[in-house]
Amino acid sequence: MRRSLFLDFDHEQWGRLRADTPMTLTESDLGRIRGLNESVSMDEVVQVYLPLSRLLNLHVAASQELYGATSTFLGHPESVRVPYIIGVAGSVAVGKSTTARLLRELLARWPNSPRVDLVTTDGFLLPNATLEARGLMHRKGFPESYDARSLLAFVADIKAGRVGVQSPVYSHESYDIVPGKRITLGAADIVIIEGLNVLQTRTDPDAPQTFVSDYFDFSIYVDADPDDLERWYLERFLTLQRTAFRRPRAYFNRYAHLSAQETSTIAAGIWREINAKNLRENILPTRERADLILEKSNDHSIRRVRLRKR
Repeated sequence: MRRSLFLDFDHEQWGRLRADTPMTLTESDLGRIRGLNESVSMDEVVQVYLPLSRLLNLHVAASQELYGATSTFLGHPESVRVPYIIGVAGSVAVGKSTTARLLRELLARWPNSPRVDLVTTDGFLLPNATLEARGLMHRKGFPESYDARSLLAFVADIKAGRVGVQSPVYSHESYDIVPGKRITLGAADIVIIEGLNVLQTRTDPDAPQTFVSDYFDFSIYVDADPDDLERWYLERFLTLQRTAFRRPRAYFNRYAHLSAQETSTIAAGIWREINAKNLRENILPTRERADLILEKSNDHSIRRVRLRKR
């Protein structure tokens, strides 16, 4: 029998690992962090995310100590401290953005007040004009729809301790890269990089065989049953159809005045032809590469945590 690479914890077992980690978020904070149609509770923050923030804080401290020891060994103890990089992966609609935001808030509130930056890989999607020219609009979100070289260079610069590294900006309203707009990162202690394919290893055969995940110090995969993912995606699409899609400049404005049934049919087609296919072919196969897997129940709550054995 094959032995698991992971230690398994149910909700209560994992919650006990919180130890004396203080609760630093308020209900108001949580309301600001929650994603669309998600219902993360304060209890879940206490039982799941506080223990996870404690684990990560211990990892960050150990990593900094090791880096200092290596710098001393090499004879340059004044070397620039490099950020600790956390990757967060998972399917569309699984709630990885909420997970990333929660971790950013909790980690930044530890007593040593580290600076924590959050970057999504959406900014490294190729512009729609480029995707259209290459016949890839129906593959948006697949590995080939990203500027992989720029993303890799961006993460490498962060890990080299460079200050002022810039990321392109993506607009979910226009469904495209915002021309000329960029986000500049400062001197962060921790950088969280969230995206569909951040644990991906397959690349163009002509591209360098170095991957974004090679620069991660810790990686998290947010997991859920594909049927639940589809339902959550359809629910979110219907909510957006009644809200954000009604903005005149919204890319999906053409769906704003359709009936609920028509919208559901369109959303189901997008899920089936794009998101479900990307999940099967590219995202789900990377799950076992993560250091920690958060497994969700059908109500979005975390039912199990799997931690890679060290």
